[in-house]
Amino acid sequence: MAELDVLDGSAAEPAAAFYFDLGSPQCYLVAERILQTMPVATEWIPVRAGGLPGHGASAALDREALAATLGERGLQPLRMPERFPFDSDLALLAATYAKQIGRVVPFALAAFRQCFAAGRALDAQDHVLIAGSACEMHPTALRKAADLRSTLAALDAATALAAERGVRDVPAIWIAGRGDEPACVFHGDHGLDGAATLMAAA
Repeated sequence: MAELDVLDGSAAEPAAAFYFDLGSPQCYLVAERILQTMPVATEWIPVRAGGLPGHGASAALDREALAATLGERGLQPLRMPERFPFDSDLALLAATYAKQIGRVVPFALAAFRQCFAAGRALDAQDHVLIAGSACEMHPTALRKAADLRSTLAALDAATALAAERGVRDVPAIWIAGRGDEPACVFHGDHGLDGAATLMAAA
């Protein structure tokens, strides 16, 4: 239903946040339906899955099940990159910059589609720049921002905060605490449904 691109220092803490890594096909599943599913504005936050405490503990990727789910939802057929898994750091740095300029949602969606609908691994700069161009991010600015120490620090800080908030792996939906209710985290594709139900009942 709603998206939220929070510029640094420009807004109060959101009611909900979507934590994702652009190298994760499960995050792609959530990204393609979160805007229609969550009843509240939800901040999109790129993080390194490898920096989270539960990453790697889940079952291996079932490509057939993933392809079937995409088909059931009317999305483009799955095309996995030849190099998978791949190092998603470059794409995450670009997404961190996109977040800083208020374009993380369109950039992330374009990048996910480049990767899992077009089969282009996001460890290649050209593929990341194509995703940026799709949401009017200048390639020179994107390249320079991805090389900045401040962008790297912002990605590291986001990953650390996610872990502090109880995010074990991605995809994850974090819900802020309300009144006497503590904050909580919903993990996985189906976790999105639980998060949406909770927020709809609030």
